[in-house]
Amino acid sequence: MEKFTLVTGGTGYIGSHTSVALMEAGYQVVIVDNLVNSSKKILSRIEQITGSAPVFIEADLRDTSTIIEIFSDYPITSVVHFAGLKAVGESVEEPVKYYDNNLGSTLSLLDAMALSEVSTLVFSSSATVYSSSEIAPFDEAAELGPTNPYGMSKYFIEQILSDIALGDDEWSIGLLRYFNPIGAHPTGLIGEMPTGIPNNLVPYIMQVAFEKLEKLFIFGDDYETPDGTCIRDYIHVVDLARGHLAALQFLEDANGSHVWNLGTGKGSSVLELVKMVEEVVGKPIPREVVGRRSGDIPVVFADVEKALNELSWRAENTLMQMCVDHWNWQRQNPDGYQ
Repeated sequence: MEKFTLVTGGTGYIGSHTSVALMEAGYQVVIVDNLVNSSKKILSRIEQITGSAPVFIEADLRDTSTIIEIFSDYPITSVVHFAGLKAVGESVEEPVKYYDNNLGSTLSLLDAMALSEVSTLVFSSSATVYSSSEIAPFDEAAELGPTNPYGMSKYFIEQILSDIALGDDEWSIGLLRYFNPIGAHPTGLIGEMPTGIPNNLVPYIMQVAFEKLEKLFIFGDDYETPDGTCIRDYIHVVDLARGHLAALQFLEDANGSHVWNLGTGKGSSVLELVKMVEEVVGKPIPREVVGRRSGDIPVVFADVEKALNELSWRAENTLMQMCVDHWNWQRQNPDGYQ
């Protein structure tokens, strides 16, 4: 019997790669997305990679009646939930927008799932839920304490989902806290499509390398790290997608709420990453060191033992491969999906 999975936000960066992983594993994917931060052109790219097209419905997840219709139209047995706004800086400037969208869409989805008797859910959370007072590596039992509305929206959703699983043992819920996704599908057909000036480091570096942006600004080189720059745990988006597949397969035979970090378990500094990109693109990256950015933690990387032990999952791609694939995507798609 075919397994139908609803992927919310499935035309986004991580959602599209996860849709590919699910389809390649034999799942029938139904994508719902309002295309606020993505493009319909992604659907034909997914079809090129997998040989078949996912079902696509353009809708806002907060439209509960439409989501209920989707559940009645397709024999969906599980949900992978990505849909949400995700820019940390914007969330600080417009917190109400973030709480309304991220919490509202999740509550609407949960209503539709309950009415449709679907109770298996993988949730796209974030390492931003961890407290800045914690010391790396962060394990799943580390203290929580987001420092911005985006992270707080993820934290609130985690609490809601944990409460649901606690109150009704029919539910199987996975909370996936990811660290720093980069890279792109090795075909170069799908990748990250930032609108305007990128918020994240690697898309910014790649646009500097492609000469779309003048130079990279490094926020501080006086941290207590080997080269003075912040250290982060970068994970290939394809490995991240495999992590969602592994979590979903685990939940099909389990109940309750479960949380897993998805990272590599090791950190790389900003300068290490820049030098790796320079090696890949074959030229220097113009850069300037400026003052520290408020809220940055010097060292962040994951403890990934739990995902290895429970999901038999580990990240496989090297930092070099992440940079190669991201550069391949950038060169083939200088303007994203435009």
